[in-house]
Amino acid sequence: MDTIDVNKLHTTELGKERIKRNIGLDVNEVIAWCKQADFTSGKEYAVRKGKNWYVYTNDIVLTIHAASHTIITAHKVKQMPVYKAQDK
Repeated sequence: MDTIDVNKLHTTELGKERIKRNIGLDVNEVIAWCKQADFTSGKEYAVRKGKNWYVYTNDIVLTIHAASHTIITAHKVKQMPVYKAQDK
């Protein structure tokens, strides 16, 4: 089964700056923040579309490359999307 290995998550220097800018994050340890971004609330979920995972938690969506575990970007979302059972 294809899953996200949280221990392998990483990003580039440009990715860190993009994530911080897009979601207004004011921390230096972006990866640590992403790893603990309220993934214990029970309200988060991940959906794979093509080569990327989209991880939704609270008002943030993280885009993660499935093969390399690279966090590509993060964005604020006003409402979490609703997916059909086969989309999850």
